[in-house]
Amino acid sequence: MQALFLVLHKVECLDELLVALQKAGIKGGTIIDSKGMLNTLQKNENFILDSLRIFLEDPREESKVLFFVLNKEQVALARKTIDQSLGGIDKPNTGIMFGFDLNFVDGLNNE
Repeated sequence: MQALFLVLHKVECLDELLVALQKAGIKGGTIIDSKGMLNTLQKNENFILDSLRIFLEDPREESKVLFFVLNKEQVALARKTIDQSLGGIDKPNTGIMFGFDLNFVDGLNNE
């Protein structure tokens, strides 16, 4: 089993992405609201950060973290579906995707 994470910056694509994943057979995942470190630092009233604000511009107010526990065979399909649905994961302000092997998974309903 593998965990696949997507930090989605293009939150306007979320619904379309979820439909595409479901059509591809990816049936479950978790979505968490998030925001980046730079966005949080910008709201800090620290005078040093005020002087650096121009260099810390981050157009995103929010993002979503999606994660999936997948069979190894599903990972390539999920990655391809995500990439195509977002118009290319490597485009600026789209998102970041990563994965890693899991040593164990308990409580997963595979039905």
